[in-house]
Amino acid sequence: MNKINWNFNNSYFALAESFRENIDPVPVKKPELVIVNKHLATELNLDLSNISEKDLSEVFSGNSLPDGSNSIAQAYAGHQFGHFTMLGDGRAVLIGEHITKSKKKYDIQFKGSGKTVFSRNGDGRAALGPMLREYIISEAMSSLNIPTTRSLAVVKTGEDIQRDKILKGAILTRVASSHIRVGTFQYIAARQKNNELKTLFDYTIERHYPEIRNSDNQALKLLNLLMNRQCDLVINWMRVGFIHGVMNTDNMTVSGETIDYGPCAFMDTYDPKTVFSSIDQMGRYAYCNQPMITKWNLTRFAECLIPLLDNNQNKAVDIAKETINTFEKKYEEKWLHMMRNKLGLIGDDEKDKSLILDLLTWMHNKKVDYTNTFCHLMNLEINDNEIYKDNYFQNWKKRWRERLKDNNNTTEKCIRLMRGVNPIVIPRNHKVEEVLDEANKDNYKPLFRFLDVLRAPYSDQKNIIEFQIPSSSKELYQTFCGT
Repeated sequence: MNKINWNFNNSYFALAESFRENIDPVPVKKPELVIVNKHLATELNLDLSNISEKDLSEVFSGNSLPDGSNSIAQAYAGHQFGHFTMLGDGRAVLIGEHITKSKKKYDIQFKGSGKTVFSRNGDGRAALGPMLREYIISEAMSSLNIPTTRSLAVVKTGEDIQRDKILKGAILTRVASSHIRVGTFQYIAARQKNNELKTLFDYTIERHYPEIRNSDNQALKLLNLLMNRQCDLVINWMRVGFIHGVMNTDNMTVSGETIDYGPCAFMDTYDPKTVFSSIDQMGRYAYCNQPMITKWNLTRFAECLIPLLDNNQNKAVDIAKETINTFEKKYEEKWLHMMRNKLGLIGDDEKDKSLILDLLTWMHNKKVDYTNTFCHLMNLEINDNEIYKDNYFQNWKKRWRERLKDNNNTTEKCIRLMRGVNPIVIPRNHKVEEVLDEANKDNYKPLFRFLDVLRAPYSDQKNIIEFQIPSSSKELYQTFCGT
């Protein structure tokens, strides 16, 4: 079936069999379309106008594979909570690479598509709630201008799956620049076959970094470029209070996109040590630890590149260390720039860091909402919160306003800068849970409304106060990976 203008080119399929398993999605009993992302479909030059909902259900469940597709499960490894494991797509199938009219290439993957050789003891399936969570959060991240995989569709399978209880089965269609991960390089490096490593390396450059094809040391260039992209990515996470929750090396892409929205969540009350994931008992992936875990993951990537960095192993190790050790300085500079933008601070001042840290310290001590504090500073009163009348905060605010006047800037100009980086709405955790609960009851209206609001996170919108107010619950919010 090719009714919706698929245009497949399957370059990853052409690599050696050690990179993949050839496997079709396992057919499902009764596919039913829950949601399809028409905005994304348009970006991909897909035409959904002349295809029925029933046929779309067949397409996005994997029951009817498009012409030109070549279904595979990709092999990769990963450090999961610091422990190395050989992995692979245990519940996902890449059906091919779709090429748009502008020659952009995107992986099209079905998540929850059934068992593969990499499934271990898993059933290869996914539940409706986690797949809709990924749809919501990934599309919110895209609207927040944060590099991310996207979600094209969710289909119910008509089958139940067993987790801690019986859940409705579902399949998500995920769209990515590619699914090449740090863990992909780890998988190949662990096999100690340098020819395969060079194949993956060349493929990655051709697909994501063609500008370095003629560089003297391509491996060093790739390491630096990925470090910059990942640094920028985690800075964006910190900007909006996003906590990934499972920053294993198999969840770090070489494209620099956010991937895998299992136990992720957004921070309400500002606390650097915030953890939501039920499996992160030691806080390894807490909000404040995300930058250093990024560096740790990049170090694992650098280890894979040792044979390509220099023929002399000792020299190669020194090159890798020297490069990775620049991360902290890069991050510090980028973080300061980001926080200056959040506060509308134009230009540099040596006192800016202390001004920023004083605000964050107050937010932490007073347990105030991260997102809404910046809305308050932008003169957007979400609700009449007495906390902002606090003497410490008012004194800080005077210092901040004096700083805004530097460099002959107007308050209006500074506020415009802030409005471009401080979201008015985020996927509040309690709202996510509310719409998922309703979706499990086959009521999708709250889901569609929520997605409409999240599509314009920086814009003033009417009647959205319910999406801006934090949860009143005192219970600890926990997330789960869904497997």
